[in-house]
This record gives sequence, structure tokens and C-alpha cells, in this order.
Amino acid sequence: MAGLIDVLAPEDQEGSRAVVRNWLKAVGETVLLDDPLVELETDKVTQEIPAPVTGILDEILMQGGEKVEPGAVLGRIRLEDSASAAVAPASPAALEKEAAQVPPQATHYSPAVRRAAEEYGIDPATVTGTGKGGRVTRADMDAAREAALAASRSRPAGVSSPSPTRMEKTVGEARARSIKHSPMRLAIAEHMQMSIATAPHVTAVFEADFSAVMRHRENNKAAFAASGVPLSYTAYVVAACVSAMKAVPAVNSRWFEDRLEIFEDVNIGIGTALGNDGLVVPVIHEAQNLSLSGIAARLQDLTTRARTNALTPADMRGGTFTISNHGVSGSLLAAPIVINQPQSAILGVGKLEKRVVVREADGVDTIQIRPMAYVSLTIDHRALDGHQTNAWLARFVETLESWPQ
Repeated sequence: MAGLIDVLAPEDQEGSRAVVRNWLKAVGETVLLDDPLVELETDKVTQEIPAPVTGILDEILMQGGEKVEPGAVLGRIRLEDSASAAVAPASPAALEKEAAQVPPQATHYSPAVRRAAEEYGIDPATVTGTGKGGRVTRADMDAAREAALAASRSRPAGVSSPSPTRMEKTVGEARARSIKHSPMRLAIAEHMQMSIATAPHVTAVFEADFSAVMRHRENNKAAFAASGVPLSYTAYVVAACVSAMKAVPAVNSRWFEDRLEIFEDVNIGIGTALGNDGLVVPVIHEAQNLSLSGIAARLQDLTTRARTNALTPADMRGGTFTISNHGVSGSLLAAPIVINQPQSAILGVGKLEKRVVVREADGVDTIQIRPMAYVSLTIDHRALDGHQTNAWLARFVETLESWPQ
């Protein structure tokens, strides 16, 4: 089409599926080259698609919530020279067309904000946004709800606030409310179901003593903090994974029907929860070439950007192995942890807690209190067997328990 430039979805889409999250510009608005134009959401990342040229947004072809295939045309931009030669935009027909193409205002709020609006009964338009450009964030919605609850608690006795209207129900029927699945939740569900259907999952569980790691961390965390890098237990876990991969390289692999592809680089994904919005898995690339401080610095950068929705597709791409640090939310053991396809294994790290254990001291069994955690390796049994799984875990635990001081 003369004078019109297509806005295309990326060909190298990161994630199992993508949907339009919301448009950042309306039809008729002027856009500059590389201006953020539309957001796409996958099970792994939210990605801003920039304007490919300077001009006027002429058409929006895919609205919020629509599924997007790689390379799909999302909309079109009219070049400025062509726009000036076009029919006057003030004509009734043009205004009617423009109004029909402008997405509903609700699509300008993120899925998390829309879910909070439905759950809390708060109109986002009444909330002051603290996000970029004054956008309302989930944290803003949570704060508004807390403020409303605090105001309710401060009312004098006998003064009640209006109660929400509830639907009449028959005897024995449970009250319920519906929350529409977010695109990320649907994509995660699809990916998890595919993984279970694809690979036979088997889990082995060991127990790890973190005494040596805790001593090293206590002696070094101040020096790390002084350089601006927090020293977390996860950094030690990543380093121990690298050590275990040297003992059993086949764990760092991908299954094909005619071969097993064993990767030279150890690219470790870290499952990072985003509250009720799901999770993402940013990747520490070439972890085998990093020191403990290098790993800690990468972790800080990735987790910070994950929780501020600032990850790029490159941050999520190329993982060869994944860590699920489920213990941070309190669980001792999770099994099986679903493998992040097409990888061959995933590590689970449970809650670190003090336990009573038996240790030999000077030839005598003694009862001691040690910081312990269950660690599990869930494997694709097509690619790996039990002896490889146990050998990997044995080296992993040995690395943690013999950490040099």
C-alpha cells in the first residue's frame, strides 16, 4: 500500500505464544522512529515493539488480547509525506474510522492492573499512577486497596461502608467469582502441559548442608556489598551447577529423536516469580566462564529487571538448564518440577532451615544442628538415567558442602 509501512511482530518471538497486550499510541497520533508503539506479552516476557518509521499511526489491525503469530502485521503507519496528501482527517468518515480503530481504554492498563481492578472493585482511572509516563501499576492498585481498607477500619462503630451486590444463589451453591486468565498464565499452562506430554519426568532428591556456604557468605558479603553486588545463596547454587555439569555434561543437553545434543555453554535460567502474574526465566549466559562475583552481579541485574518488567527477549533466550528456587516461598520439596522444554533437566532448591543431623566427630557419632535444604533434579528420562542424575546431584552437593573458606 503506497505510503503505508507495516508494523510487524518479531520473527524470533520469545515464548510459546504471544498476544497483544496494549497499544501505546492511538490511531491518528504522530509517532517517531523507534518510539514504543505496542506491547506484546508471552509466557516469558513483555516486549515493546518500536515504530519502524516516523509518521502517523493509520491502522490498528490487532487489538488487545488477540493472539499474534511471528511476522504478523499489527498495524500500519502512514509516512508523513503521504499523510499530508491524504484526505482531510476531519471528515466524518475518517473520524468514524479512527474511532472504530482506537482500542478500548481498558487495554491501556496491564493485565495485572485489570485483574486487580476486577478483584478489588477499584477503577484504575481513579488511581494516581507511579509508573513510566504516569501509568497505573499493580503496586498502585494494591496501595489503593490498602488505603480503602485502612479508611474502612478507621470508621466509627456502627458506621458501615456499602457492601458489594452479590448474586442470589440457591441453597448449597458455593459463591465464586471469575478472573479471566492473563495471556501469560495461558501461555505458561500451554508450555507446562506440553512438557509433561513430551517428556517422562523422574525426580531424585538429595539433602545439602549449607554450613560452608553460610560461613563463606558471612565472611564476604560486606566486601561484595561495598562493590554494589549483593551475595545471595542463589549465586552459590549457580556456581555449584557449573561444577556438576563438568562431572555429568549430559545433564546440560537437549533430546532429539536421533541424538542427544550436549551444550558447550552452561546457560542457566533462574525461575523468577512475578507474584500473581506468573513467572519468567531470565538466563545467565556462559555461566561456566563467570566467577562467584560475576554470577552474583548477573543475578542482581536480571532479577531486578525481571521485577520491573525491563527484560529483553535476549535475556530470556538460549537457556540450557533451569533452577527453580521454590524454597524462597517456603516449600521444603516440590516434585516433579516441570522441565523447561526443550531442556533435559531442572534443579529444585527447597527451603533452607536448621535441622538436627548426625555427624561423626573424632570417630564418634554426634547430634548437630546444621542449615540444610532438600535439592532435587527432575530429568527427562529419555535423555538421562538414574546413575547420571545421582552423580550430578552428588557433585552439586559436594561443591556446596566443601566450599573453600
